[in-house]
Amino acid sequence: MALRRALITGITGQDGSYLAELLLNKGYEVHGLVRRVALEDPEHRLGRIVHLRDRLTLHAGSLESYASLHQVVNRIHPDECYHLAAQSFVSYSFDDEFSTFNTNINGTHYLLAVLKNIAPDCRFYFAGSSEMFGKADEVPQNERTRFHPRSAYGISKVAGFELTRNYREAYSFHASSGILFNHESPRRGYEFVTRKITSGVARIAAGQATELRLGNLDAKRDWGHAREYVEAMWLMLQQPEPADYVVATGETHSVREFVSLAFRHAGLDYEDYVVIDPALYRPAEVNVLLGDASAARHMLGWEHRSTFEELVREMVEADCRALGVGIAAAPA
Repeated sequence: MALRRALITGITGQDGSYLAELLLNKGYEVHGLVRRVALEDPEHRLGRIVHLRDRLTLHAGSLESYASLHQVVNRIHPDECYHLAAQSFVSYSFDDEFSTFNTNINGTHYLLAVLKNIAPDCRFYFAGSSEMFGKADEVPQNERTRFHPRSAYGISKVAGFELTRNYREAYSFHASSGILFNHESPRRGYEFVTRKITSGVARIAAGQATELRLGNLDAKRDWGHAREYVEAMWLMLQQPEPADYVVATGETHSVREFVSLAFRHAGLDYEDYVVIDPALYRPAEVNVLLGDASAARHMLGWEHRSTFEELVREMVEADCRALGVGIAAAPA
């Protein structure tokens, strides 16, 4: 029996690296779409998948080029495609709305069109986001909650979600969207607030910094572990019928709680180091995001396992370890 073939866009990111590990462990032949510059500078741009490099097949391509995607998909003919690549940093999307829309909307449309024409039996996963809910009119949010995005990133994800649903309904394409709430790990990018916090704690503990500048500490998010969330992606494409699912822990915590816990894990008091910088506030804030993953639990059999405290500790310890800092016992 031939190995199942999977294509992952965004394979060099946090989610892509965990998903690649999962699929390889399940016996897949795994292909990744990467920018050509990544292949030319693997040391800096392939860091999250360097331990998998000899087990992956990487293809240079661009989401902004239909011809490029056509060439890659025609070469692979994947059985499953996980579309994770996007301009995903919310704050940056306020600075450059045009490139965010171009990459996130056109890239999704190009990929769907190419798959429909070349590999119509390929199962497709679209990486949606809780940012699509934005200024939600109900808490918690589920698959039926109305979208009210508050950033160019959120708007672009709603467009991708609707494109995916349209291909499912118009062309009987096995296309599903995962509406994933915030998911973190030691592989999170430094531009995201959670990694900014844990790496900042590590630098302070190492004597390399004396302060950490942050924005709105009262924003609340539903935070889970990326390693567990990619399992939900895979489960969606194993279902007989495609559908959309919220993936979340069902717990909400403030940025302040995350900060306090992170500093405490390093034996520090955050109030001695955190400086509130109004310039880091979003133009349109999303205050409370809380997901109801009942459908994922019942239909997919998916459950989150890591607690909020375990997630924060893992991230802090990884960043401290990278700087040669031992973790002190957390004060009571």
